[in-house]
Formats: sequence, structure tokens, C-alpha cells
Amino acid sequence: MDVKEIRKHFPILDQEVNGHPLVYLDSAATSQKPISVIEAINDYYRGYNSNVHRGVHTLGTRATDGYEGAREKVRKFINAASTQEVIFTRGTTTAINTVASSYGRANLSEGDEIVITHMEHHSNIIPWQQLAKETGAVLKYVPLQEDGTITLEDVKETVTSQTKIVSIMMVSNVLGTMNPIKEITKIAHDQGAVMVVDGAQAAPHMKIDVQDLDCDFFAFSGHKMVGPTGIGVLYGKKKHLNKMEPVEFGGEMIDFVGLQESTWKELPWKFEGGTPIIAGAIGLGAAIDFLEDIGLGNIEAYEHKLAAYALDKMNQVEGMTIFGPKDPGQRAGLVTFNIDDVHPHDVATVLDAEGIAVRAGHHCAQPLMKWLNVSATARASFYLYNTEEDIDKLVAGLVKTKEFFSDVF
Repeated sequence: MDVKEIRKHFPILDQEVNGHPLVYLDSAATSQKPISVIEAINDYYRGYNSNVHRGVHTLGTRATDGYEGAREKVRKFINAASTQEVIFTRGTTTAINTVASSYGRANLSEGDEIVITHMEHHSNIIPWQQLAKETGAVLKYVPLQEDGTITLEDVKETVTSQTKIVSIMMVSNVLGTMNPIKEITKIAHDQGAVMVVDGAQAAPHMKIDVQDLDCDFFAFSGHKMVGPTGIGVLYGKKKHLNKMEPVEFGGEMIDFVGLQESTWKELPWKFEGGTPIIAGAIGLGAAIDFLEDIGLGNIEAYEHKLAAYALDKMNQVEGMTIFGPKDPGQRAGLVTFNIDDVHPHDVATVLDAEGIAVRAGHHCAQPLMKWLNVSATARASFYLYNTEEDIDKLVAGLVKTKEFFSDVF
């Protein structure tokens, strides 16, 4: 990977923040966008803005081709068997809520089990909490090991014949933990449960093959993978999606509407009520083109290299606590940390004064914060446009933060 050339595609990186060159280390929250994605969205609005599926005029046809063409790009990107298994949503949150609201309500009853982990993002906790309350199901958690990983033995002990849904993130947005989804899926299936995967932190960084994983549902967001905000994907096996009821009703998703009864379109459109996210889908398609030109394997290998470099350098800073697996080979390209006696928000504020953007807070993972016995953490997350020089600046900023607060107190 020629990172210098890659960075030229991201105009936002070529600026100063607070008098310093921008060092953007918050891609786990949202990634920056290359010119090709920005131009694809701009071209749609300037050149062929129109609604899809309904019109027979030229602009409508071009818009439909762009929208459905993006769906085919997504299908190839995750190796789904059919475009009927690719549902456009607003993002990972909407996708998981769709599974909980449609599949969950239809298939769970009192005494059934839903299994997740303590490391989950709120969007993969709250929908299952609500489903459990509505149906009388039991929400269970696979325990975490001391380093923030899970073992297959613990998964086997937690998932039982009463388990109907297992929903686990592929990569932790806090710990960087990479979970063995393929093996967990087999455990779930052996007990008759379906497997839901939160792929928000995985799809941007590694090659995804949903058929190889054999998961039943897979959710991810465009904005974390150099695509626009407001667009995401729910993959689902056709055998499940065909039986599921839509969760939004109105235009676009209908076949026939009578005074008392209505029928739905076939997959995937029965889940895409109303005017769809046309520009977002086209932008997501352009993002996929960009990532595949570089190669997901190249991106994953490069990010592992960055993570290893960051762990080595940050571990040399006195008073630093780093959360998650110690082995760089077991974690994705992010490092979550705290500095002794300095609040993470203060860390982020001082770093921002140096032009360095990191995330601070609970990262939408309050149960995990409780498990870690902290109220908040700081997080530096890396992507294909980051460099070892960025990490050097981060470490220098952390040393300066320690010195500043040592002088204050």
C-alpha cells in the first residue's frame, strides 16, 4: 500500500486544526471520505437526481441503475448468494433493530434465550433488551476473559437448546477484539439458534464472506468504510427474510394496496419502505470500489502493522493503561487507553489542541465500561490513510498531556 498516494484521495486530511496538521485517529466512529465517493454523490444530485423504480423516464432509469448497481456491489463485497439478501438500511443500528423487531417478535416466546457479550455496542444490546421484555425471553451474556476476549468453551456453556438468537460483534469498537464468528455460528446452529453479526467494525477493514461465515444476518454501516452517513446494509439469508414481515410500511415496499388489506413486494424491496437512500447507496457503491481497488487483505495487514506499532510505542508511556488483547495479532487497528489520574475527556482536549482527533467517553458500550471498572476511556483508531508518523504524534501528545497535568496538580 502506498499510503502517501492513498492520503491524496482524502482532501479533509490536508488541513490544519488548532495550528497543527490534522492527525485523524477516530475512524472507528466515522471514516473520512475519498474524492471518488464525494464525486459519485455529487454526480447523482447534479446529473440524474430522480426517484427509483417508479419512473420510466431517462433520469429515473439512471437513478435506478445506480441504486441497484450499488446493491450488486454490496452483494459481491460480502459474497452474498443473491441481491435479494441485501437490504439497504440507515446503518447497523437500523439493521439490527429490523432483525429484532421482525424475526425476533415472530420467533421468540417466554423462556427462550438471546445470547450476546459484555463487549457489545449499545445498538447490539438495547434491541435485544426490548425484545426480551416484549416476549419474556431471557437475555444472557457470554463472559469475557481478563484480556477482553471470549472463549469458545464459554460460548458453548452459554448457548443452550433454549437459545434462539446469538448476536455478537465481529470486532469490538473498544477492545479491538476480533471474535471467532465462524466458530460461534456453528455453535449457535448446533443448538438451533440463528446467528446475527454486528459487522460495523469489521466490514471496513477485512474481507467478509457471509457464506463462509454461514451467519444468518450480518449488519454494517457505510460511514465507517469511507462511504456516506445514513446508509447501511442488512444481509440476511433468503430463507429467513422471505418469512419475515416488514417493519416499515408505506410506498415503495408494496405490491397491492386495498381498502383493508395490502401485500408486499418481493425481496429485497419489501424491507425498503418509502423513497430509499439513493444517494447514500450510490456513495456506498463508490466506497466499495475504492476499498476493493486497494484490497481488503492489504488494508487488514497494514492496520495490524499500525496496531502493533502503536501498542509498542504507547506501552512505553509511563502511567498508561491499554485495554484489550495484548497480542497485536488478536486485535484490530485501534487502541483504547487511559492515563493515570487524567480523565479521558481531558486527554482528548489536550490532544485536540495539538491537532490530534481521538474519541473519549463510553463509546456506546457502558456495560463494557462497567466490566472494565472505568467510567470512560480514550480511543485512537486507525485506517488505511493513517501512518506511523500519526502514531508518533499521538505518543508525543500523550507525553505532553501527562506533563501538563503533572504541572497542574
